[in-house]
Amino acid sequence: MQESRLDSRNSTRLNRLAEFRLRHIGFVFQAFNLLPVLSVMENLEFIPALQSVPRERRRTQAQDLLQAVGLREVGGKRPNELSGGQQQRVAVLRAIMTEPELVLADEPTANLDSTNASLLLDMMERLNREKGITFVFSTHDPQVVQRARRVIRLKDGAVVADETQIPAAIPVST
Repeated sequence: MQESRLDSRNSTRLNRLAEFRLRHIGFVFQAFNLLPVLSVMENLEFIPALQSVPRERRRTQAQDLLQAVGLREVGGKRPNELSGGQQQRVAVLRAIMTEPELVLADEPTANLDSTNASLLLDMMERLNREKGITFVFSTHDPQVVQRARRVIRLKDGAVVADETQIPAAIPVST
């Protein structure tokens, strides 16, 4: 493969990094970052389409995920037609659509009521347990912190605590 250059950087390396992110990392942005010109279903199918996942498989998986979080009826709507909580759930679903190895989530429950936050956290715990997906959260939500296995606390950009804990939602056998 011939090496190409872009602004004196190795663009082949940049392409490999983009491909790695596409295949292995899911992102949940605090500001949702849903594509406004696409429907909810199209937003969910966007990354799997880039990965060449067959359309029928993408569609079925998106419908199943929407059903799991009580949003099956919004598949044809655009993001601006949804509430903030609905957009948040769609943003989380988009990040897990391809079952990446790692999901980086910035305040994934910020716009959700406690019931919908619990629903999403239950789904994430199940995906962690059953599919081995690792979730890394940046959060202020005590409900998220309470369920985490490891909590790293930062203050002014420095680590002030690094704790391993047994999450409240996981039963402990004696």
